Amino acid sequence: MPASPNAFAPRARFWYSGIGLGLTLVLVGWGGVVTTIEAGLAVPDWPSSFGSLDPFATGYSDPANADVRWWEVPDILAEHGHRLLGALVGLWVVGLMAWTWIADPRKWMRILTAAALGLVVAQGILGGLRVLWESLDLAIVHAMGAQLVFSTTTLAILPISGLWLRRYPPGTAITSAQIDHQLRTLAVLTAIAVFVQIFLGALLRHRGAGVDLTFVLIHVTGSVVALSLILMTAARIRNRYASNKLLSRGAWVMIACLIAQMLLGIFALTIILYDATQVARSLAQIVLSSAHLAVGAVLMASVVCVMVCSLRNDVGLPWPVAE
Repeated sequence: MPASPNAFAPRARFWYSGIGLGLTLVLVGWGGVVTTIEAGLAVPDWPSSFGSLDPFATGYSDPANADVRWWEVPDILAEHGHRLLGALVGLWVVGLMAWTWIADPRKWMRILTAAALGLVVAQGILGGLRVLWESLDLAIVHAMGAQLVFSTTTLAILPISGLWLRRYPPGTAITSAQIDHQLRTLAVLTAIAVFVQIFLGALLRHRGAGVDLTFVLIHVTGSVVALSLILMTAARIRNRYASNKLLSRGAWVMIACLIAQMLLGIFALTIILYDATQVARSLAQIVLSSAHLAVGAVLMASVVCVMVCSLRNDVGLPWPVAE
């Protein structure tokens, strides 16, 4: 007999996972702040900080004022704070993987959380090499890695949600049923298009390409393609699988993020062009650009979740009546 969803996924594990996912989203947005104010090299060394391995005191010292601490310098606060938050997220993922391996008998869930930990470690190393090598290319790769980390950790939480477990109780065999190849194709293409669009956004965000007309036009074109695929995928779900709560709620999240992303993108681009002649970035640009990045991460994660749900071969089965 299949295990009870309540016994299989205690509420404590789900809330632990959700809080950590929130921290990961804050980390993604914080990284956007670092990029916007161009503070990626504010701390010139890694893994030490100003020659010190103490992550809290660091070795920072202002020759002009010995009383100034690192958190009182905006650029250093942004960069070193990003490192500290990244370490905290890394510890959370270690806990998530350990808890999953202890409490979850599903082999693919164990592999998924191990992959999430591997991505977080790789992301930290990439961030460090970006500093050591002063590489803008690595900064872009690091930005894309953040999207993969957030999507993977979201995927690791979805299967322990009550919504998933009501439809797919642990130990229940998956029955071959109606397979919607069109939905699967749309979902996969949508995930690819959104990821490419985020990559184009990373090119725009990093210094040297922010106001380049060619990059703007390519980014806008990519947004039209991604928008079209998202709408087509959501329409397919709405027309054929409105009763599938996993797919229908995923579709609504995609649409909500799409609307927010479009508005934030328009406002952020307007501010970037307005601030192009300014020496310092305005607070509006910092907030809008970082919010645009964070919402993009949620959009990407929602698209990936819809794709994974659509790839199950029982996608066409009715939703269980019992709640």
